[in-house]
Amino acid sequence: MIRLHVVVEGQTEEGFINEVLSPELSSSRVFINAHSITTGRRHGHVFRGGWDSYGKLSRDLSRWMKQDQNSDSWFSTMVDLYRLPNDFPGYDACQAISEPRKRVECLEEQFARDIREQFGDSVISQRFIPYIQLHEFEALLFSDPDKFLDAFPDAGTAIAQLHAIRARYGGPEDIDGGGTTAPSKQILEALPDFVKTVSGILIAKRIGLAAFRRECPHFDGWVTKLLQAVSQA
Repeated sequence: MIRLHVVVEGQTEEGFINEVLSPELSSSRVFINAHSITTGRRHGHVFRGGWDSYGKLSRDLSRWMKQDQNSDSWFSTMVDLYRLPNDFPGYDACQAISEPRKRVECLEEQFARDIREQFGDSVISQRFIPYIQLHEFEALLFSDPDKFLDAFPDAGTAIAQLHAIRARYGGPEDIDGGGTTAPSKQILEALPDFVKTVSGILIAKRIGLAAFRRECPHFDGWVTKLLQAVSQA
């Protein structure tokens, strides 16, 4: 069994972790606690979600790793490649890589290296599994566009548009992160009433983990590492 702490980008990713990933992985003895990035504090109130600098993510993650050094504790992240802050470790060097999957793997390696530098060659630093979503959470929903009908039952034409987008790029994780072509932008163009924190989570629950893993290789690699961590615990 492992207890996995995941620092996530915001409310949507937190909902995805709590309502989709956590229930599915609990049967494999992976028990997850998601925590949105702390972005500010004012008059005793803590603001979470969204981020504009690597330091905010790093501070939250480091604080959690220092607070819980139990032998069954592991740590990870779920943040988007889309609009990644440019102070992220290795940002300039990795951005020079044209192939998105190799670029995101480069960024994850640099991220892990930065955490190791903070904690040294300690056991706790070896229990960190970085994950950056290609290109953003909404890409996962292209794993099965038909499931949008559960949230938008009268939107057959829009669903056909989503299928066409998926076919044009070849796979959910290949839908790029351009200002108008990012997965979220293309979903909103087809379905203006789409709200990722509500309909997005509903659709994700309908799609299910097996489909995400089948259709999204980088996401599947992350889940595989989480499951492998159980055997090391």
